[in-house]
Amino acid sequence: MTITPDDVRRTLSDRIGSGQYRPGQRLGDERTLAADLGVSRATVRLALAGLAETGMVRRVPGRGGGTFVAKGKIERDLSRIVGVPALLRSQGVVAGTRVLSARLAEPGDVAAQALRTRPGELVVDLVRIRLADGSPFSLENARLPAKRFPGLLELPLGGSVYELIEDHFDVKPAKATERIEVVLAAPDEAMILEVEPGTPLLAITRTVTDADGEPIEFSRDLFRADRTRIVVTTEGSGSAQATARGARLVEMRAV
Repeated sequence: MTITPDDVRRTLSDRIGSGQYRPGQRLGDERTLAADLGVSRATVRLALAGLAETGMVRRVPGRGGGTFVAKGKIERDLSRIVGVPALLRSQGVVAGTRVLSARLAEPGDVAAQALRTRPGELVVDLVRIRLADGSPFSLENARLPAKRFPGLLELPLGGSVYELIEDHFDVKPAKATERIEVVLAAPDEAMILEVEPGTPLLAITRTVTDADGEPIEFSRDLFRADRTRIVVTTEGSGSAQATARGARLVEMRAV
């Protein structure tokens, strides 16, 4: 029976899925893998190319390179409102943040409409890189009404903004409307997220309101698609727990 590249790809995929190969681990070279699996190096090469296309492995050229198991994907649960640090910690990932800019600014038309600001009112404009186990995971641009949160810029902004506004302003997020689309990384975005220009990213535009329906945040976040898995939990109308308060609007389109 002839072993095909698809057979080898499935075998290696099963090993990765079972934990035999760990995230970040370097696989054996093509010669070693071919001997282990009883196939030709050409078959192994095609199988690895297929795994690289699906994002399960990454291939690094050069003397110190090779084929490595890709880092595990972070599950972004759209069924609950949670800050990125808490999201990462809940999945056993070390969270980190780099604050690129934090300032008062005019909101722009789209943010002004989402936040219902009046002419002349400013927003806290916060741009941060989120790190997962030390590597870039997302680039986020959050805007919050400055009038609602005076002194926010004086607080430490490396953690969860939701936790900050709850602790210092007694405001909790109650509902979020999120729209998702696939975009291609611009050169500056690619440099920040450590991907190639043109790499697909998940762009999530979010408007968050409090219990009174007042908007408290408008943001646009870019997530590395190779490290992110979107999860949505939906309850049927017959569920006693189903409420409009937790509803999310999710739209996906490629551009």
